[in-house]
Amino acid sequence: MSHFEFEEEEFTTEFNGRTVLRILAQTKPHWPWLVGFLLSISSVSLLDSYFTYLGKQIVDEGILAGDRAALTRIITTYGLLIVVSAVGVFGFIFLVGILGERIRYDLRKKMFDNLQQLSFSYFDRTPVGWIMSRVTSDSGRIAELVTWGLLDVTWAVTSIATAVYFMLTINWRLALIVFAVIPVLVVVAALFKKKIIVEYRLVRKINSRITGAYNENIQGVRVVKALCREEENLREFGELSGEMYRASYRAAWLSALFLPLVQLISAVALGSVAWYGGLQAQVGSMTIGGIGAFVSYITFMLWPVQDMARVYAEMQHAIASAERVFSLIDAVPEVTDRPGAIDPGTIRGDIEFDHVDFYYEEDKPVLQDFTLKARRGETIALVGPTGGGKSTIVNLLCRFYEPQAGVIRIGGRDYTELSLHAIQSRIGVVLQTPHLFSGTIRENIRYGRLDATDEEIEEAARLAGAHDFIVTLEKGYDEEVGEGGVLLSVGQKQLVSLARAILAQPEIFVMDEATSSVDTLTEVLIQQGMEALMRDRTSFVIAHRLSTIRRADRILVIEDGRITEMGTHAELLRAQGHYYRLYTKQFRRELEQEYDVFK
Repeated sequence: MSHFEFEEEEFTTEFNGRTVLRILAQTKPHWPWLVGFLLSISSVSLLDSYFTYLGKQIVDEGILAGDRAALTRIITTYGLLIVVSAVGVFGFIFLVGILGERIRYDLRKKMFDNLQQLSFSYFDRTPVGWIMSRVTSDSGRIAELVTWGLLDVTWAVTSIATAVYFMLTINWRLALIVFAVIPVLVVVAALFKKKIIVEYRLVRKINSRITGAYNENIQGVRVVKALCREEENLREFGELSGEMYRASYRAAWLSALFLPLVQLISAVALGSVAWYGGLQAQVGSMTIGGIGAFVSYITFMLWPVQDMARVYAEMQHAIASAERVFSLIDAVPEVTDRPGAIDPGTIRGDIEFDHVDFYYEEDKPVLQDFTLKARRGETIALVGPTGGGKSTIVNLLCRFYEPQAGVIRIGGRDYTELSLHAIQSRIGVVLQTPHLFSGTIRENIRYGRLDATDEEIEEAARLAGAHDFIVTLEKGYDEEVGEGGVLLSVGQKQLVSLARAILAQPEIFVMDEATSSVDTLTEVLIQQGMEALMRDRTSFVIAHRLSTIRRADRILVIEDGRITEMGTHAELLRAQGHYYRLYTKQFRRELEQEYDVFK
C-alpha cells in the first residue's frame, strides 16, 4: 500500500438536507450582515426587473405615443433608480465579503478548538495533511457557498419572481408558455444531482490525500533524499494526481453538460415566445414594447435558472467539504473528564498501575496485567526492546490514553477522578523527538509557563545545560528557532525542550529517551541538572543510553508489556539477566567507539 494512503470516514452519496441546513446555520451569529446583503441583492434584483418594465413604457407610452412629458418623466425615474441600484450593488458586495470572512474564521476556530481537545488516538489515525485540507480549502468552500452562493440564489429567486409577475401583467397566455419549461428544468436537475455529488465527494477525498502527500514529503525531505526515494515518491504521487484528474474530469464533464441542456431548454422557450408573441402583435393584443419586454424577461428569468444550476453543482462540492469539516468539529475525544472530576491542587503521592491492560488495536495487546507501584519521589527507569510498552506506560500515566482494563492511581485515588488539567498541567514531559514552535528560544522555554521571568528562564536553561550554547548565538535567548526548531541542531532542540519542562516546575517528570540525541559532555551537564530537578519528584525515565539511569531508584526491564526484571543498577548487573547483557554490550560498544577515536 502507498504510504500516502490512509483510512477516511465514509459519507453518504445521497443529498444531505441536514448538512445544507447546518451550513446555513453558520450565518446565525452574523445575522445583521446576512440580512443586510440579502436586502441589498433583493433590491438590486427588483430594480433590474423594473428597468425592463420602464423600457416597455419608454417605447409604448413615450416614443410611439409621442408624449415628450411622459418620456422625460420615465427616463428621469430610470436615472434615479440607476443610482439607487449602484448603492445596492456596493452594499451587497461589501456585506457579503465581510460575512464570508466571519464564517471562514468561525469554522476554522471551531475546528482548531476541537483539535485542542481531541485525544492522541485521533492524531494517530489522521494525517496532518488531511486535517490541513479541512481547515483551509474545505472551510473556504463552505464560506463561498454561504455567501456568494446564497447571494446568487437570492438574486435568481427574486429575478424569477419579478419576471413572472411582469410577464403575467403583460400577457398571461404568453407567460404560461414560459412556465411550462420549469418542470423540465427540475427533472434535468434531479437526474444530474446524484452523479455530480458523488464525483465531487471523490474529488475532495483525493484532494485531501494529495495534501497529506505534500505535507509528508516536505517534512520528511531529508529521509527522502537519504534513501533516494524521489522516483518512487513521484510514481506514487503521479498515481494520486491521475486519480484526481480523472475524478475532476468526470465532475467537470457532468457540470459542463448540465448547463448546455438548461440553455437548450431555454432557447426552445424563447423561440416559442417569439413565434406566439409575433402572432399576438398582428391581431393587436400585444404592443411592440410589450413584445420586447417579454423577450427581455424570458432572458432575465432563464439566466437566473442557469445560474442556480451552476450554484447547485457547486453546492454538491461544498456539501462534500462540509461533511468533512463537520466530522472534525463533531469528533469526540476518547479521553475526557469524568462527571465530578476534581483538581485537588497537587498530584504528589504514590503512583500505582493495578493490573492494567492496554492496546492500540484490539487484537494487538501492548500491556497485559501490568502492575507497578512507584513511591513518591522515586525515579523509575524503563528499559527494554522497541515496542515492548515503555512509551505506552508513560502515555497512560500522562492520561493521553486510558487503560482498557485495570486502574491507575495517583496518591491512592483513581486518576479518572481527577480532571485532565489537574494531571497534565503538573506533569513535565520531554520526548525523544523534541518539538519547538516558531519563535525565539525565550518564547519556547516560556511556552509552558507564560508568567515566568527572564531570570527564571535562564536558570532553567542552566539546569538543562542549554545556557552555554544559547549565549554564543548572535541574539542569545532572542534567537529565532525556525519552524519546528529547524535552525537548531537536534541536540540543541533537546536542551531547549528540557529547559521548557524544567521551567514548568512539574510534580511528576517524564523523560522519553530525552538524552539520546546529545553528546556525552552535554549529557553529563543534563544529568547534573536532572538530579536537582528530580529531587522530591516522582520521575519516569525511558533510557536508550543505560549510563544515564545508573542512579535510578529502580530499573524495570519491559518486554512484551510485562516487567521481566526489576531492581537497582547494581542488583540487575549481579543477576546477569537481560539488563546485564544489554548494559555490557552497550558499554563495550562505547569503549570501542572511544578507542576508534583515539587510535
